[in-house]
Amino acid sequence: MSPSGKPVPPRDSSLTSEINKPDFRELDLGSPVSPLRSQPRGLTTTTTSSSSSSSSGSVTRQHAPVIGRSGSVRGSQSGSSSGNLRTSQTRSDSVTSNSQPLVSSSTQSSATSPATAANVLPTGNICPSGKIQLTGMTQSRSRNDVLGSGTGTYGHGSIMRGGGGSGVSPAKPVAPVTLGGSIRGSPAAMLGSDAEEVKRVGNEMYRKGLFGEALRLYDRAIALSPANAAYRSNRAAALTGLGRVGEAVKECEEALRLDPNYGRAHQRLASLLIRLGQVDNARKHLCVLGKPSDPMELQKLEAVEKHMSKCADARRVGDWKAALMEVDAAIVSGADFSPQLGMCKVEALLKLHRLDAAQSKLLEAPKVEPFPASCSQTRFSGMACEAYTHFVKAQIEMALGRFENAVMAAEKASKLDPRSNEVAMLHNTVTLVARARVRGNDLYKSERYTEASSAYAEGLRFDPCNAILYCNRAACWFKLGMWERSIEDCNHALRFQPRYTKPLLRRAASNSKMERWAAAVSDYEALRKELPHDKEVAESLFHAQVALKKSRGEEVLNMEFGGEVEEVYSREQFKAAMNLPGVSVIHFSTASDHQCKQLSPFVDSLCTRYPSIHFLKVDIDKCQSIGNAENVRVVPTVKIYKNGTRVKEIVCPSKEVLEYSVRHYSS
Repeated sequence: MSPSGKPVPPRDSSLTSEINKPDFRELDLGSPVSPLRSQPRGLTTTTTSSSSSSSSGSVTRQHAPVIGRSGSVRGSQSGSSSGNLRTSQTRSDSVTSNSQPLVSSSTQSSATSPATAANVLPTGNICPSGKIQLTGMTQSRSRNDVLGSGTGTYGHGSIMRGGGGSGVSPAKPVAPVTLGGSIRGSPAAMLGSDAEEVKRVGNEMYRKGLFGEALRLYDRAIALSPANAAYRSNRAAALTGLGRVGEAVKECEEALRLDPNYGRAHQRLASLLIRLGQVDNARKHLCVLGKPSDPMELQKLEAVEKHMSKCADARRVGDWKAALMEVDAAIVSGADFSPQLGMCKVEALLKLHRLDAAQSKLLEAPKVEPFPASCSQTRFSGMACEAYTHFVKAQIEMALGRFENAVMAAEKASKLDPRSNEVAMLHNTVTLVARARVRGNDLYKSERYTEASSAYAEGLRFDPCNAILYCNRAACWFKLGMWERSIEDCNHALRFQPRYTKPLLRRAASNSKMERWAAAVSDYEALRKELPHDKEVAESLFHAQVALKKSRGEEVLNMEFGGEVEEVYSREQFKAAMNLPGVSVIHFSTASDHQCKQLSPFVDSLCTRYPSIHFLKVDIDKCQSIGNAENVRVVPTVKIYKNGTRVKEIVCPSKEVLEYSVRHYSS
């Protein structure tokens, strides 16, 4: 019974919301204090009964005096109560057989010999009134004996009181517990060798969200009492709070090894396995007694199981969009720490040719280390869960052109699941593609381009979506002067990897060779966005732009690569610039204006990126006549002229608007 009179539920019946909380029990003030030490042989046993006004039942105890080393009296008890007295020493609510008896401070000095054993207070029910009732006698507690005062350690074990009577052995000195390298000042931190007290403080740290501190305290409690299953379960809760799910699973399994009927550990382990997507294993622990211990967890399990099944079906038929949807649904349903679902998402994105997204999700996929041995043989979509992780890694490494890494990942998957046909096929494919690529590279270096193209084609026969092999073969066609075939292979590579710059560069060069200047300019402009600081790309873009203008019959005068923004100082210079053929961009500014200072470097960069356009700047403080003639009242202002005619005026432009306008009128 609790101090309020309400019954304390047994430890195995937990609420759903407490699955991931550490195990702890309130101090049961209505139940007997821990039993006294075992009775030595040869001593007479006396029987004393006690009753409590706060308990509906009575307890019968047997006590015998024990003479300690210092002459103090100790007792032994045995007997039964109206309730079931638990004797297991592996639970957090177990009692210790070596605990000290409860001794009142008023009787300590008289407890010196067997003859005075009648003066020793036997262990009985502690009444809420603060009095202890004995057969044939009643003694009132002094204020110092109220529970919660004095030097007693509360919980599971004896409560030592008082001021050190001559006949009672003194309590052992306690050592402070250091939390996080420092000694906390609270009394709860000054712990000795009482494992239950250490665990209690650990529970307090857990409730505050200090999982690291709680873990250290649970470790100490386990060191003091290695066979206690509850300490292992509490340690699993702290590890879960720290995101170390694999270790938490192992701790729950250890708790169940110590106590196979520990319901709380079964429930916690089931919850962890659901998060890992291990639905079959989770069901065994959730329904360990034949019926689910938590209906809410059962609903979560069933939802995860349904979506994982649909995901496997979609993967089997190659419906990768549906597989993505089911993966997300399973994660939302509760399998938020499943490595297999994370890798399935990576694989689906890869098959949908979204390589950048696949790489990003690969970094975000949950990593469970160490992977629980009990989960290693479970299967996902027909292959061992742990093997599936390396199976997907092999595919993404091959897509990125890291063929050696792909071979190693495929070999790991094959060792983990040698029976899987899908794993065996991938291992064979990766090995053959890697060999073809090495052979093609060697032939290309030897300038045997036709043979090299055949080697790359052999690799593409096994992996027809490999952008690296298409790009390599495009280089062979370029060297052979087969521009059209080179462009075709570049298009294939870019379809599978849209942001792959090498095929874009080769396609631009092939278009230039075929004098398709508009297509070449478009490719080079796309490259400039991906490689803004590449001077070779900038120069190639410039020459393509000049060639495009010439092909259209536009006059090209004094166009040099790497030109700078020209500063205008007079109205005559300004008029001459306005009459130049092509597009001219004039930036009106002042040296003192903050916005002008921010925009000027961007205009300089546009001049480099669009070398076929004339860029000019006018400081209206130095050339007020130009500012007045152009009616400039606000700076910065940008005006765009084409063949001597003003086509655009932008007041205080943003960088995005300015670049869009420049790009629009440059074409």
